[in-house]
Amino acid sequence: MRVIGLTGGIGSGKSTVSRFLAELGAVAIDADKVGHEAFKPGTESWKEIIAAFGREVLTPGGEINRQKLGEIVFGKPELLSRLNQVMHPRVYDMVKAQFEEYRQQGVKVVVLEAPLLVEASTKGASLIELVDEVWVTVASEATVVRRLEERSDLSREQALARIESQLSSRERIKRADVVINNDGDLSDLKAMVEELWQRLNARRP
Repeated sequence: MRVIGLTGGIGSGKSTVSRFLAELGAVAIDADKVGHEAFKPGTESWKEIIAAFGREVLTPGGEINRQKLGEIVFGKPELLSRLNQVMHPRVYDMVKAQFEEYRQQGVKVVVLEAPLLVEASTKGASLIELVDEVWVTVASEATVVRRLEERSDLSREQALARIESQLSSRERIKRADVVINNDGDLSDLKAMVEELWQRLNARRP
């Protein structure tokens, strides 16, 4: 089984690349969605989040209010680090278990979409250790700002703040085996992904 670790900054198109790869035959895992599972009421992560940030991060129904939690840690490295210390080990264990299931099922290619693939780490274990190669989507700042303004109704200042709070594309590219430049339109991106898929299959045993 070949595991592709897919990452990139906000608005760079990684989710679209993941969707295209799934259409071509890969099994896609979204690390963020795995994280949502770890947030479920009653789980150890849920208890630790409440202990760390208080019950004000809960919805009236007892769920973790991810938007509220995000607002609390946004722009505060020490709080974000505290959150990551709770979440990253859980996500790592859950993703690893899923990979084992797919191996037993005979799955050939898995795509792990993980925004924090490069920067996330746990005590002795990080998601990047579970993948065979790293694919990074990139787009110019102007393109990303336009996309965020259009899809998320963010102001230019808000969009820039989101971009600047993340690891730079330059740093991600240092760990990349494949870089996908997504400044074009969807048809350009789809053509690139199809070509990469063909190359992947050509070298896969």
